[in-house]
Amino acid sequence: MILPLLQTDSLSEAAQAIATPVQQPTQMSESLWSMFNMGGPLMWVLLALSFLAIYLIGRKWWMLKHASEIDPHFMQDIRDYMNEGKIKSALTLCQKYDNPVARMIETGIHRMGRPMADIQSAIENIGNVEVARLEKGLPILATIAGGAPMIGFLGTVTGMVKAFFNMSKAGNNIDITLLSDGIYTAMLTTVGGLVVGIIAYFGYNWLTSKVSDLVYKMESSTLEFIDIVLHEPGEDQ
Repeated sequence: MILPLLQTDSLSEAAQAIATPVQQPTQMSESLWSMFNMGGPLMWVLLALSFLAIYLIGRKWWMLKHASEIDPHFMQDIRDYMNEGKIKSALTLCQKYDNPVARMIETGIHRMGRPMADIQSAIENIGNVEVARLEKGLPILATIAGGAPMIGFLGTVTGMVKAFFNMSKAGNNIDITLLSDGIYTAMLTTVGGLVVGIIAYFGYNWLTSKVSDLVYKMESSTLEFIDIVLHEPGEDQ
């Protein structure tokens, strides 16, 4: 009789052990939410900064991806048209593409017949405008990369102040639970600030490298266009 009873108890314990993990996802989500709330109001600031950083990274990535879509034969086609005197065909080709390189070359073609210094100046002005447009939003991302950890550190300081304040109010009846709220605030805001800062930091440097690559393409295309102009193309046919 003892063996069946032991087997029954073992089976019931095993069933409880199997049933327990089913409730873990709900408990985990509730635990994460409660931990987020323990971080205090600064956690909401960090959450807003994280959404803004992700939005800026995604938006700039899409813009740079679109701006970098340059036909590898674009400049060769421009050279062929201009050497044949087909200026209007070259302009039409530039207007076909919506990217900084095409707009710079189009501006240069419109200045054909003027002194070379004027052509170069016009292209450089358009290039500066395009670069400014490409870099728009990156300073905000850099600010988030530097500011989020500072906000997290502010939460660390305020949390520790809260913990020591509770400890001083307790007098001789010091309990670890009195310190838990302040310590939670200090640790959670530190982690949140570092996570947001890391995302923004790596996103900023990655996007900056993409902008640098595109600027290099713009400069290379400008030099190639100047070389084409120096060959004095004929009139439009």
